Amino acid sequence: MPTCVALVPARAGSRRIPAKNIRRLGGHPLIAYTLNAARESGVFAAIVVSTESPEIAAVATHYGGEVPKV
Repeated sequence: MPTCVALVPARAGSRRIPAKNIRRLGGHPLIAYTLNAARESGVFAAIVVSTESPEIAAVATHYGGEVPKV
């Protein structure tokens, strides 16, 4: 049984590509691929997304990430 926790940092402010974590790539937001890879690895007991953006938090939650309430 996995005991490690994955921490996925997802800042909202990007200088080069605004809102890159929720931009669609191949039909899914970019962060969805990160969350799926972490889940499929079978290594993590939890996948926690750290963000200050309510939009990123909503997308991350939809795709199975846990977003702590501040």
